[in-house]
Amino acid sequence: MRRLTPPSDPDLLVGAASGDDAAVYRLSDERALVVTADFITPVVDDARQWGQVAAANAVSDVYAMGGRPLLALNLVCWNTEELSNDLLGDVLAGGQDVADACGFVIAGGHTVDDPEPKYGLAVVGEVHPDRILTNAGLRPQQALVLTKALGVGILTTAQKRDVAQVEWMDAAIASMVRTNRRASEVAVAAGVTGATDVTGFGLLGHGSRMAQESQVDLVINVDAVPLLDGTRELAADGVVPGGSGRNRAWVEPLLDVADGVADLDVTILADAQTSGGLLFGIDPDRAESVIADLRRDGHQAAVIGNTTTGSGRISLIRT
Repeated sequence: MRRLTPPSDPDLLVGAASGDDAAVYRLSDERALVVTADFITPVVDDARQWGQVAAANAVSDVYAMGGRPLLALNLVCWNTEELSNDLLGDVLAGGQDVADACGFVIAGGHTVDDPEPKYGLAVVGEVHPDRILTNAGLRPQQALVLTKALGVGILTTAQKRDVAQVEWMDAAIASMVRTNRRASEVAVAAGVTGATDVTGFGLLGHGSRMAQESQVDLVINVDAVPLLDGTRELAADGVVPGGSGRNRAWVEPLLDVADGVADLDVTILADAQTSGGLLFGIDPDRAESVIADLRRDGHQAAVIGNTTTGSGRISLIRT
């Protein structure tokens, strides 16, 4: 991206410079477009479930900006020599399941022949220009809310190695196919201004970028972070995706780790997620009601820490 000329259009409200979840372009004083694209390789065995996970993961970027998805196009890489069109139909049906649940339209797409299958969406949504959630919107003295449990990367790696228990994977898949629609609605209604979704860079990676863009520090209580069943056991056995290690290496210079926080804790917080939850800051006096709203809808949400005045560092503590 450094080789590209930075856009100077005044209507580009959110572009590549801040590393946010999606681009936002103002159409009028009342309306802006939210535009994103995301696709992934298979993370589960069932084709329809993979389609659901990939679509939920892609549309999450719109929800992380406080937007409402309107229209999407399928993005497909498919090995036509090894995989049938019927199997592709199942993948696309999974994407349609998410579109139906979230109220947006899938209006076609594009397919290329590729040895390794990939699926996702290009999504267009809308948001009011004055109500955009960005990764630069955190403020000091806010409570940090995470709306889904961590561990998806570790569990899907365990499945590939054939060491994941069935009930663990069932819970991981249920988490991945759950969209962030309701979490976004709750956040916007509560007056949240700073949010991101926790995906490939893990909680620490996405949290660190938020902290830097917002010019605050994050204090994360590792005991308060919700984990999917099996995550700690598998990580202790070394079942960790390569991306999680790269996440940890990238963020380590910005970490302050308190006594009592184990190396294993840091590894888990760096776990690369697929279709993870939202991370946002909120006034502490509103946090309890927001958590209650999310849990009533089935989200494994929790207050995991707070923000302080700072310059983009993360402190990990244990209470």
